[in-house]
Amino acid sequence: MAFISVFDVLGPNMIGPSSSHTAGAAVIAYLAQKMINGTLKRVDFTLFGSFAQTYKGHGTDRALLGGIMGFGTDDTRIRDSFQIAKERGLEYHFEANGTETDVYPNTVDIRMTNTAGQTMTVRGESLGGGKVQIVRINQVKVHFTGEYSAVIVIHRDTPGVVAHITRCLSDRNLNIAFMRLFREAKGDTAYTIVESDDQLPKSIADILRENQNVYEVMVL
Repeated sequence: MAFISVFDVLGPNMIGPSSSHTAGAAVIAYLAQKMINGTLKRVDFTLFGSFAQTYKGHGTDRALLGGIMGFGTDDTRIRDSFQIAKERGLEYHFEANGTETDVYPNTVDIRMTNTAGQTMTVRGESLGGGKVQIVRINQVKVHFTGEYSAVIVIHRDTPGVVAHITRCLSDRNLNIAFMRLFREAKGDTAYTIVESDDQLPKSIADILRENQNVYEVMVL
């Protein structure tokens, strides 16, 4: 009988033994890498709850590393993600946090650093069945699932920016399914997340950046 590794395909859309510990982890990291521009130089993963307890045995580490390199949940390269990261010159580190217990069981913080020295930290939670939610970006509490095409606009919390965002989408006949605004404090940095029923074109980023109060735009 042929040996089947736990990293072989166990379902039509998943590599690994667990939808929450492998598929969900890969999705979180896949979404995270789309939120920072340029080439990644280093990634630090901090794992909480059951992620911290079982990440080696369940392949969460391989899935996270694969996702951060842009591999989908059914990409067989996840099995070789350590070697591929080494070949690409991507530095990485995993740390299990067993002291913070007031978090969702399958939680990971991903701190990314690109070759230009820019950093971004994303917190994601794996909910089971491959479903996830992103709950924090750079210490600002947010919420989106990645199930829809989405655009994240980082901007100054000032009047007119949200109207600019909705107008840019409306002018291009792009329908808004969900829209949420999160901010550090009044007048400080804000994150507007728009999820659309339509596939958002990459070109929308440059259009949204035309507002002087928009700092950065990420299309997922």
